[in-house]
Amino acid sequence: QVQLVESGGGLVQAGGSLRLSCAASGSIFRIAGMGWYRQAPGNQREVVAAITSAGSTNYADSVKGRFTISRDNAKNTVSLQMNSMKPEDTAVYYCNAYTTTRLGTTSHYWGQGTQVTVSS
Repeated sequence: QVQLVESGGGLVQAGGSLRLSCAASGSIFRIAGMGWYRQAPGNQREVVAAITSAGSTNYADSVKGRFTISRDNAKNTVSLQMNSMKPEDTAVYYCNAYTTTRLGTTSHYWGQGTQVTVSS
């Protein structure tokens, strides 16, 4: 099992920056990739950024050039640096991790979520 705890959410003005962190514990040796998702009221949960254990990254088109995901395998953490923030970035942000078995079965784990609010 994998446990995830997010931190770093809060209130920021448009154009400002915020950094989110996610600490993983448990069977961390099984984690193949991690990512950040967000969900605003009335909207579906969407992927924001993802990173594999090898360091490959992917970003949603809406955040490319503004957000950066990074992973510190030694500390078992993943971070999301958010710059040039916009009001539409307002949402609850969730950390995600997935594990794979030797047979290829994938399991997903979620953090409790952290609120990010961007004022205009």
